[in-house]
Amino acid sequence: MKGLPALVILLASCCHPSSCFNGELAELECPDDCHCHYFRVNWVTDCSDSNLTRIPYDELSPNLYVLDLNNNLIGEVAPFPADFKVRRLQLADNALQELKKESFANLHYLIDADFSHNRITRIDRHAFDDSAGLIHLELQGNPLDQVEGPLISVKSLLYLDVSNCSISKLNEGFFADLTHLSILDLSDNPLVEIDNNVFKPLSGLENLKMNRCNLTHISNGAFSSLSLLKNLELMENNFHATNWDVVFSHLVLLEHIDFRKSGLTSLPSTMFDGNQYCRTLILAENDLAGLDVEATISKLQNLDTLDLSDCNLSLPLSEDAFANVTKIRNLYLSGNTLFASDLLLALSPLTNLHKLSLSNCGLSRLPDTFGKFKSLQELDISHNPLNDAFVKLLAPLETLEYLNMGYSNLSHIQPASFSKMTSMRRLILSGNDLSSLEAGLFGNFTRLESLELNFCGLRRPLNATLFFNNFTYTDLTELQLAGNPLRVSKTGPLLPKQLSRLQTLDLGNCNLTFLPAEAFYWTRNITSLILAGNHFSSPNDLRFLGSLSKLKILDLRYNNLTTFSPKDLSLNPKIEILKLIGNPWKCDCSVANLWDWATLQKGNLELLEGSTITQEDVSVGKVKRKKLLICHYDTGTQAIKIVMNKTVPGRRPFINPTRTIAANRTWAKYVRESGCEQTPTLQRSPRSADQMEHIVDRDGVKISYTKHGPNNWAAAAMNAALAYVTLMATIGIVFILTRKKRSDKAQVDPRDKDN
Repeated sequence: MKGLPALVILLASCCHPSSCFNGELAELECPDDCHCHYFRVNWVTDCSDSNLTRIPYDELSPNLYVLDLNNNLIGEVAPFPADFKVRRLQLADNALQELKKESFANLHYLIDADFSHNRITRIDRHAFDDSAGLIHLELQGNPLDQVEGPLISVKSLLYLDVSNCSISKLNEGFFADLTHLSILDLSDNPLVEIDNNVFKPLSGLENLKMNRCNLTHISNGAFSSLSLLKNLELMENNFHATNWDVVFSHLVLLEHIDFRKSGLTSLPSTMFDGNQYCRTLILAENDLAGLDVEATISKLQNLDTLDLSDCNLSLPLSEDAFANVTKIRNLYLSGNTLFASDLLLALSPLTNLHKLSLSNCGLSRLPDTFGKFKSLQELDISHNPLNDAFVKLLAPLETLEYLNMGYSNLSHIQPASFSKMTSMRRLILSGNDLSSLEAGLFGNFTRLESLELNFCGLRRPLNATLFFNNFTYTDLTELQLAGNPLRVSKTGPLLPKQLSRLQTLDLGNCNLTFLPAEAFYWTRNITSLILAGNHFSSPNDLRFLGSLSKLKILDLRYNNLTTFSPKDLSLNPKIEILKLIGNPWKCDCSVANLWDWATLQKGNLELLEGSTITQEDVSVGKVKRKKLLICHYDTGTQAIKIVMNKTVPGRRPFINPTRTIAANRTWAKYVRESGCEQTPTLQRSPRSADQMEHIVDRDGVKISYTKHGPNNWAAAAMNAALAYVTLMATIGIVFILTRKKRSDKAQVDPRDKDN
């Protein structure tokens, strides 16, 4: 047994965080008031919404990957320590007034930085000289002072967002030190006009957004250097003095043009003559009453998508309106007053149509032209005052996969209208008064995947007569019945046997106070159940969950639940997402039990939606806001005293504890401060519970790693010792048995040797 101490030391050293193996990750430093976890193999420190006035450098791990300091009160950034390797820095929604070079001088590994929605008025041009790999920079929502020279010097930058920064003038040197920029967002700045040479340094720019910039004028040569530009967005401006023929003549590679709601009242017929590569043209929400559709778009022979929605078109669509652009597959004409007789002729050449939108066009009848669309897959005729009798004109659309007839004043639909639509995948009938549905209406939808009947005045769920008898609709996996005043029987199944393959069911805002225990007797394959906006007030109202053993997503937001226990989901072992935001939770130990259940038994705190940082919170984008789980103290007249429990695993009290009498606390802070003991059934072995953490990567693969702590080193050493003793005992037994076998063999009679 002399080798035991050496072996114990060897085994213990192999588990040290600095030499982890087999996918194990060591727990790093985490400041008080913050929540830390791994995202893939990268340490994320979430200090958002913590009322911080400074960055707690002394409590941060230098090896952290994401540092989220959004929504705090930080007014100035002290210099980062030299050994910090942070890649993504998020300081959105703070009180910063200036970006100084000395603050970020040591961030050599920085890739993404987000300073959006602060009070920044000045940026040191050389603020990120030490960040040679910085490629994403977000500055939107800051009141920048007028910039006389270059905005900032970052040669590596590919993405820059300076939208809503009060920029009223772009000088010729504004982008001088951003020569590799590929994506630029200047939206929501009062630019009014764009002069020549402003974009001259940006010869590699491919994506330019200038939405809502109050633009009235663009100089003839403003885009002369943007020969590689592929995407141009000019939404919601007020153009009236621009020579579009000249401006667009420089943009020969444009593929996507968006002029939605930009004050256009007329377009020259030669405007798009040089844009032979244009595939998407969006002119929606402009007052183009006198637009000659044929003359304007006839040169765009590669056009795939045309959006003329809400353009107040007054000229009738001529017979040749689309005669020269027959490659159009997606056509949006919604919001214009159209007539079935005009559509009958104008749409005839578009035999390649895949998507057609005629929503809100004032159509009281449909054109009898649908027989020509042999490839039509999506049709939107919603929000039209259709006469029930004309719905039968849709019958020839055998290839249709998506049909939206929502809010079309329908009260009766004959089954014959859908008899040939055997390719249908998604059907929307929401917003029609269909309180009575005719038998066999959905019978031929044998490939139907999604059926939406929201706000249809239904007083009872779907019954078996709507479908073929003794036929299982194997593809029908989604059913939406939200907003119907359902009257549910106290006993019996909610849905018929034909829908046994249903996976997603939306019963939100159905005025439900209960569902019978056998509600899902025939639909036990449901994986996502939405019950948000109802009146469930007690876990006893949720006994029907017991039959849903495959349930993965449960949405109970905005009900009247004050408590919820893990035992209420004991028969739902596959649960992955639990949505509980908006319930009036009481701050008691049931909150801690649910938290422990998610972390210890399920191994994934993200199961409780709203409890941790998500991928959307650490990605490039606009304002990042999180809705967090909140519980309320039933204080009465007495303030609740928080107990700092230092013995329970997972409870890490604050360094400077304070008495709390606030009525609102996030679950994370309540659980951390609470004196609630863990439920015995949730306590697991040291290796499987206290030492193991789990993360889920983008591909849904669960990765396990060891969580090391002071008490776990002793446990590891003890386990190693026990393993050693067991091994020695096994070797001893084998040795004794081997000796005995050899002894017996030596005593065998030589005459039996051959046997």
